[in-house]
Amino acid sequence: MTERRFDPTTRAWITFATHRQNRTYKPQTDFCPLCPTKVDSEPTEIPFPEFEVVVFDNRFPSFSPNPPEPSVSPTPLSPVAPASGRCEVIVYSDNHSLTLTDLGLSRIRMLVEVWIDRWKILGSDPAIRYVMPFENKGEIVGTTLSHPHGQIYGYPDIPPVPLRELTAALEHFEEKGTCIYCDVVEEELRMDTLIVAQTQGWIAWVPRWARFPYEVRLAPQQHRSSLAALTEPERDGLAEILTQITKTYDALWGFSLPYIMAFHQSPTDGDPKWDRVSHLHVEFAPPHRTRDRLKYLAGSELAGGSFITDVQPEVAAERLRAARAK
Repeated sequence: MTERRFDPTTRAWITFATHRQNRTYKPQTDFCPLCPTKVDSEPTEIPFPEFEVVVFDNRFPSFSPNPPEPSVSPTPLSPVAPASGRCEVIVYSDNHSLTLTDLGLSRIRMLVEVWIDRWKILGSDPAIRYVMPFENKGEIVGTTLSHPHGQIYGYPDIPPVPLRELTAALEHFEEKGTCIYCDVVEEELRMDTLIVAQTQGWIAWVPRWARFPYEVRLAPQQHRSSLAALTEPERDGLAEILTQITKTYDALWGFSLPYIMAFHQSPTDGDPKWDRVSHLHVEFAPPHRTRDRLKYLAGSELAGGSFITDVQPEVAAERLRAARAK
């Protein structure tokens, strides 16, 4: 069963996908469904003996092009709707033991083009209003397949977090006449206390409002509303800064650091106002607050939506710069 139900108390849609309880969960080490299919081996999701990057539809999608009708009727307060959209898996390499950090600059540059291609294709579907590539890295953030991969969701609406960002950006534009992220990037470049890395047209910094102790944001220095709006040099710069930040994370405590990485960009519903206020950025949220302690979302965060962070952003930025220099 997949369906969407509207929460009138927050005005957000909640998606139910009960079939995902049966998705592949931590398979045996001698079989990975994201590895290439070898001769005389059990078939995997990828029917090739080797590959560079592969994208395919998730077998256990939360959203699909032809979803079933909802299993319940709407109420006066809570409408229901089919879970229309797309869920794709993007496999970074045929080498099971790698992470994004290990791929090398040329492969990550290839990934940039794949993300752009899928944003264009999925975003051209009138049933999809928002496309978000993301990666869950590490078992402690819920990853059940250790093969290097990410996902791309095509949502039927703008998800709550990007919607809050876009709403704030619209308010800032109406008040100041400028893009809020352009102003933030300009301020960080001027103050130069929280920047962790810079590459061709990009900066990476710990936000002053960081929700996670070692959270990092990446953004182009010029206003670009989406991945597709990047120039060729900026695409090169994105690949390079992704390489630098993931290597920095692994150097911080000497192990492959788990994280959630997500791309926030312009909605794909064709509304021209988004191009003025949407500023492409990448959010990294690692769950560790120390080498061996995690930042859990507890009462204040989950119940109140008010984040309390354990590490001062200036300290986190200094430590990340030191790790990058190793």
